[in-house]
Amino acid sequence: MMRLTMMVNQCKAECLRVFRNPYYIFWSLVMPLAFYVIFTRIANTDIADARQWQAHYLMSMAAFSVMGSAIMTLGIRLVQERTQGWTTFMRLTPMPGSVYFFSKMFGQTMIHLFTILFIFIAGFLINGVSLALWQWLGCGLWIWLGSIPFLAIGTLVGTMKRTDTASGVSNMLYLLLAIGGGMWIPLDNMPVLIQHIGEWLPSYSFGNGAWSIVSGSGIQWMNAGILILYLIVFMLLAVYFQKKQQAV
Repeated sequence: MMRLTMMVNQCKAECLRVFRNPYYIFWSLVMPLAFYVIFTRIANTDIADARQWQAHYLMSMAAFSVMGSAIMTLGIRLVQERTQGWTTFMRLTPMPGSVYFFSKMFGQTMIHLFTILFIFIAGFLINGVSLALWQWLGCGLWIWLGSIPFLAIGTLVGTMKRTDTASGVSNMLYLLLAIGGGMWIPLDNMPVLIQHIGEWLPSYSFGNGAWSIVSGSGIQWMNAGILILYLIVFMLLAVYFQKKQQAV
């Protein structure tokens, strides 16, 4: 019972901390909305099927937002807390390490729910995006659960020694995944080499799952398999580097 109370309180604290972070507000909310307005209201206004494009790009920006929050917000915060001695302090408290890390992951997924809802409402208000209820729910659930492999990447970033290094690496990784995964510009419009590479990136599978639901074709299970594979790989790497740090 005490462990459950610790976990609930720690999860609440994590949610409050993220919402107070201007870095999160910019990268996870303001920047995706700016891209959405630019690519649906300013550029590409003469596209053949504007409504389909607006819904498609809405899912791109929702996935883009959640991916950035998972990689950068979580990763950089883990590095900051370790370099500032907070992680060492937590080891001296009665709180188990498992509760500490679970609260990090859980708190971040709760933030992702808010982010998805925020982006969806913005798409409805800005462009009047209209989807069937099952499509809204399916896309929201896919993006929410599909963010877990990127939380693993964030945890891996969190094993870095310096905050500025983690910030630079996470920003670069985030932008490369967004571009290579077709979140800014559809992969079909990219050079052939980038298309071949992009199809195997976790960001493409992440976005393509939502795009498929919007188009009415349902979930592509290959995308789910690729995301699960990436989750396993990045979690194993994160655990390995964390154990290596603790052994030093």
